[in-house]
Amino acid sequence: MAALPLNDDYPVRRAPVIAFGLIAVNVLVYLVSPQAATAVWYPVDMVGRFCAIDDYFMRWGAIPDEMLGRTDLAGPLMPECGGIESKSVWFSVLSSMFLHAGPMHLLGNMVYLFVFGPVVEDRIGKLRFLGLYLGTGVVAAYGFALVDADGTVPMVGASGAISGVLGAYLVVQFRSRVTTLVFGVIPMRLPGWAVVGSYFALQYLLYVTSSTAPGAGSNVAYAAHVYGFVAGVIAGLVVYRLRWRSGTRLSDVY
Repeated sequence: MAALPLNDDYPVRRAPVIAFGLIAVNVLVYLVSPQAATAVWYPVDMVGRFCAIDDYFMRWGAIPDEMLGRTDLAGPLMPECGGIESKSVWFSVLSSMFLHAGPMHLLGNMVYLFVFGPVVEDRIGKLRFLGLYLGTGVVAAYGFALVDADGTVPMVGASGAISGVLGAYLVVQFRSRVTTLVFGVIPMRLPGWAVVGSYFALQYLLYVTSSTAPGAGSNVAYAAHVYGFVAGVIAGLVVYRLRWRSGTRLSDVY
């Protein structure tokens, strides 16, 4: 990761209940998932554990083939596993936002949510922030499904929704300065718009140039990041539009 945000200098005036609550839910879901060492109730043998992980992601992950109605139920990733017999596809689009493949995947996403989430929540209000998070996450998932329509590998992670938060941040609070570790070691205070703008530029570049882009088996859903970010920008502009029409300041919105 070329740049890691550490802190935003915007003075948040209210406890970011939703942002911190989402972080707590993401962490808790990971701790009880079969790939976490804390989930001791899953099989301890290697094959049993792998099959438990396979079943877990196939049941709760968002699979493009299923989302677009191209198949009723995708088969297991590992042939030796039995697969699942039933699944709520529409709910898996939501549940996939709270699943993570490993601790570093979780940590990377939660750092961005911790830095930018409270700012956006304070600027647009708690309920709108929750709607933004979930709504842009859904858009990100379906955006990825459209460009990887034949995909049978589950998409998991909060990065689509968090990209939406970054997109909204670009609209509602781009004037902040963000303390960032550049190249992972050099601390710098950079304009907020530069940090989130460079994030989008990198994701878009990887999406359009990588040989493992949509449909080629990439283990990173760059398209979801791009669609989520664009959806966040649009949502941020809509909130501003509503503010102008109602004469309400964003700081007055709960």
